[in-house]
Amino acid sequence: MDTRLSFSRHPLLVLLGTIAALSGTRSPVAAAGRSCADTRQVYAEKGYSTGTAPLTQISGEHLRLCPQDYTCCSSQMEETLALQSERDFLKAVEDNSQFLLTTFTQRHRRFDEFFRELIDLSEKSMNQMFTKTYGRLFTQNAHVFQELFVELRRYYSGGSVSLTEVLSDFWSRLVERVFSLVNPQYLFTEDYLECVSKHAEQLQPFGDVPRKLRVQVSRAFIAARALSQGLATGRDIVNKATKLTADSECVRGLMRQWYCPLCRGVPSLRPCHSLCLNVMKGCLANQADLDTEWNNFIDALYQVSEKLEGPFNMELAADSISVKVSEAIMHMQENSVTISTKVFQGCGNPRPAPGRSKRSPKESGGNRRPFRTYSPEEKPTTASGTNLDRLVTELKERLRPMRGFWVSLPHTICSDEKMAADVTNEERCWNGQTRGRYLPDVTGDGLVSQVNNPEVEVDIAKPDVRTRQLIMELRVGTNKLRHAQSGQDIDFMDSEEGSGSGGGDHGERYNDDWPGYGPYSPPHNNPPRNPASNPAKPPRVRERNGSKWNRNNGRARSTCSQLTSSLFPLFSLPFMVTLALMWR
Repeated sequence: MDTRLSFSRHPLLVLLGTIAALSGTRSPVAAAGRSCADTRQVYAEKGYSTGTAPLTQISGEHLRLCPQDYTCCSSQMEETLALQSERDFLKAVEDNSQFLLTTFTQRHRRFDEFFRELIDLSEKSMNQMFTKTYGRLFTQNAHVFQELFVELRRYYSGGSVSLTEVLSDFWSRLVERVFSLVNPQYLFTEDYLECVSKHAEQLQPFGDVPRKLRVQVSRAFIAARALSQGLATGRDIVNKATKLTADSECVRGLMRQWYCPLCRGVPSLRPCHSLCLNVMKGCLANQADLDTEWNNFIDALYQVSEKLEGPFNMELAADSISVKVSEAIMHMQENSVTISTKVFQGCGNPRPAPGRSKRSPKESGGNRRPFRTYSPEEKPTTASGTNLDRLVTELKERLRPMRGFWVSLPHTICSDEKMAADVTNEERCWNGQTRGRYLPDVTGDGLVSQVNNPEVEVDIAKPDVRTRQLIMELRVGTNKLRHAQSGQDIDFMDSEEGSGSGGGDHGERYNDDWPGYGPYSPPHNNPPRNPASNPAKPPRVRERNGSKWNRNNGRARSTCSQLTSSLFPLFSLPFMVTLALMWR
């Protein structure tokens, strides 16, 4: 056929071809015949069948999400890729939040193991030291100390336990035993020892040691528990916040930016950076609203960890329990004459004790060995091979980059070269319709700012219920951490505010002229305590004559008058001689 004749018969076709060649664009005829080989290859690499994939571009009138131009996607392919875009989005959120989840999970486990081991080591150290020093006299009364550590563990584990009450009960039981020991010539009844115990605050038989120990132990345990619970809260918040479900508008935006270029036949074209930001900010609008409370929570965690490095050091508090108990007993022994005189005046003269049989030196605590303390250089670590300073330093390093995580998450995802084009590549990127610059502005952060988001339609009048719940959980966690920074347990704000140095805070102060009341002190009028305030606390049982650890007016009372006592001052030769003579 004559070529010139053919051109002359179809002048319009020649004109269109000439214009297309000069302009560099494709004519509808050329577009309709363009190969979809690249699209089919990428689609197959994702594990999908190419059975419904066109070999060449077809009309896009059937498309619901992508521009209805000539396309390499069938309706089934578009639906499949929309689901794939949602999976890609959820995986991107999960991958970028893995640092948070791993940090909270691992740090919580390490701190929890460490704190529990500190309590175990403190109890073990006391048992070993007191057993070597006092022998059977300690082992016969070891339950007094065992119960102290049981209650400390229950408190740390989140039990409804008041540290003030725990320590008050301990000193009340201890004062009875030591008072009986320093006055072996008398036989004391339960009522008599109760009189001694409930006036311990005024007598201060242990000096200022109980107050110092209460302050040190309370601050350390409150901070340790708050940090452990805070790390668990952070872990749970991240778990909940990253368990997303993308709504239809979010999926539309995800599909348009990530897989519409594939349908257009240019699978290598990445969405423009600003387009990606708008889509992500629309899809993550509720998570961005966590930002303020999240930052407050992270700051509170950081500050509590700093407290544990300094004045609320859990290691020092655990190590000090044995030492301070020994100091308290020494103070009572050295002032036993003055204390006993006041007690005899206030509670009356006790009955003389019957003759005592001689005990062997071994039974009476012979072969005493001094209590060894460790210098900072040789201070042992726990079985995990670490110490508190190291744990806190590692935690603080991981907490710093967590601030602003939720508002920065869209930027983090869009900075991935697999997710979006580089911010400097504004001309050679997918703008939602074709290759070229993305013109709309990037929206702000949070739900309210999405009112003008051009890519994702967000209902700003319908806040996410789960997000509101997470905000409340963050506020509660922050509140607990902030109270812990000042040594306060928010669960026991009333009961933790100060106590006396002897028997603890008994709810009233006694007059200086207390001994003038006669043989027994006046009734101890405590305000009634709600019995349900501490439902998990088990009843205490005393061993002597099967008597119970009574609670008068809801307050723990000492009713034991057992004459054997395991504790007396270390390195006090006069007291050792007194004990030896006592058993002759």
